[in-house]
Amino acid sequence: MASSLTKDSVSPGTPGSEKTFFGHPRGLATLFMTEMWERFSYYGMKALLPLYLVAPGGLHMSAATATAIYSVYLSLVYLLALPGGWFADRVLGPRKTVAVAGLIIMLGHLTLALPTSGTFFAGLGLVAIGSGLLKANISTMVGHLYDGPDDPRRDGGFTLFYIGINLGAFIAPLVIGTVGENVNWHLGFALAALGMALGLAQYLLGGRHLSPRSQEVPTPLSAEEKSATLRKSAFWAAVAVVFYAIVGFSGHYTLNWLLVPITVAGLVIPVLVIGRIKRDKSLNRAEQSKMSAYIWFFVAAAVFWMIYDQGGSTMSIFADSSAKNTILGWNFPVSWYQSVNPVMIMALAPVFAWAWLALNKRGKEPSTATKFASGLILVGASFFLFLAPLTIAEGGHKAAAMWLVAIYFVQTVGELTLSPVGLSVTTKMAPAKYASQMMGVWFLAVTAGDATTGILSIAEVDLNKTGIVALEATLAVVAGIAVWMYRKRVKELMGDVN
Repeated sequence: MASSLTKDSVSPGTPGSEKTFFGHPRGLATLFMTEMWERFSYYGMKALLPLYLVAPGGLHMSAATATAIYSVYLSLVYLLALPGGWFADRVLGPRKTVAVAGLIIMLGHLTLALPTSGTFFAGLGLVAIGSGLLKANISTMVGHLYDGPDDPRRDGGFTLFYIGINLGAFIAPLVIGTVGENVNWHLGFALAALGMALGLAQYLLGGRHLSPRSQEVPTPLSAEEKSATLRKSAFWAAVAVVFYAIVGFSGHYTLNWLLVPITVAGLVIPVLVIGRIKRDKSLNRAEQSKMSAYIWFFVAAAVFWMIYDQGGSTMSIFADSSAKNTILGWNFPVSWYQSVNPVMIMALAPVFAWAWLALNKRGKEPSTATKFASGLILVGASFFLFLAPLTIAEGGHKAAAMWLVAIYFVQTVGELTLSPVGLSVTTKMAPAKYASQMMGVWFLAVTAGDATTGILSIAEVDLNKTGIVALEATLAVVAGIAVWMYRKRVKELMGDVN
């Protein structure tokens, strides 16, 4: 997987000169475990969230409202990755920012664990803020462990890190989901807090193995900038407090006063960010051309995530009410479906990596546009497949669990043709001026996709109806075909990027 440098080829004091974690810098073990426990807490809470929202013993909301909250929450997590990166670059540096993020996430889960509905949205907001701060910076710290982009251990290190993500995501529903569904919802959320606490503790203890670079603030705010930023933040915070106080005390407040502004922001901000970069006259012709090509990938990814992320909301709510959650006579909690994707990722990711390399050696590796088209068509096919269990349920019967497993399998294959490729092409096509910001731009595609689902749900569209599912499936397949048909034009716009 990863080759090693000899100690002679690494100067003393270079980050990672002590190879003690599968041939990688010891700091990778710290970040691996931090990310694993953070994903354990995040995916465990995420698996419980829609079920808790609709459960009679939970908040007992409608499926549409639950899906709206779930989608807006996911949208907010990825939206906050942009200011999370800015905060580390300008204020605290990555290492301290990740520590603060872990603490905020833990407090958020503890707030969710309180057995009162009044604190629920505060807890959800804290987890979203902490996740945005952490997500933007922990991958950067992995890169700091290596001796530049040409360090031969670098790709292997990120592969190990990716395994940590999926390991936490796989275990979480099995533990947190089981306790939350079968024992007590709030105890499940408390277990998520415990997971983050364990991750934060070992992060602080293992911090001495991290690169000194992770403590640096790359472009610190000047005294004037700090003052201006604080004034603006305080002003807009005051505006929000006054506005919601007026709405609340006048008796007009409903949940949509909270959901609609976040959802609209999730659609408008990605467009504004992409538009600002595209209109930047300081970019040369080649960079402008690459950004034109990147818009194709961005829109395709937004459509993909709009459907894919419903695996945790629309499909989970369907499974709760209309599926036989049994295999060979053995019953299992609905939240366990959320472990299907990460275990399949761990099984199939090495196969895809090998396949792309083998095809490349033969000169037959598909282009980036073709891979994206395949991902869109596959996610569309997964929702065409979803029509079968929906039809069974509409006939008054419960659908077999394997229908849902099959849908998650098709979505996972689609994810592997689009998500890693999207991350890679984002780094390759980023204009030099926006090199550090483009990963946040990529996450905005997830924001846009989930915000679209949120708007549909706020409009009381029942996403578990065959007509809507068929429409979404058709949209994805048509988008995939469009990307494939224009693949040569997109390739021309990409210039020297393969």
